[in-house]
Amino acid sequence: MYPRAAIPAAFALFLLGAGCGREQMAVPTTPSLKPQCGVASYYHPTLEGNLTANGETYDPDRYTAAHKRLPFDTELEVRRRDTGETVEVRVNDRGPFIKGRIIDLSPTAASEIGLTEGDGVAEVCLVRIG
Repeated sequence: MYPRAAIPAAFALFLLGAGCGREQMAVPTTPSLKPQCGVASYYHPTLEGNLTANGETYDPDRYTAAHKRLPFDTELEVRRRDTGETVEVRVNDRGPFIKGRIIDLSPTAASEIGLTEGDGVAEVCLVRIG
């Protein structure tokens, strides 16, 4: 005879295996991003060396960004609406945490689109590129 504890374990394995024979629906690896427009800002370079939300050390010289919901390593094109200037960044952090802002850029990325001049904010549109 089998030990009493073996019967529930065998039944659980049966149920687990029964689902494996069914055709599985493909699950997208990352959600799609429709163009999103709003206000961009940038990180202050003095945050260098702090850890980002994905565990990387923040480097103001890299082309990185913070977004509230996009998966880490999502690549974006950030287009400034008033000048048309663009920069490509990779999401590695969460934020921004100021109402109405949709992305924080590293200083290097922000400089590419002229964001570090003036008040440090601008209207942008984001498009997922990778």
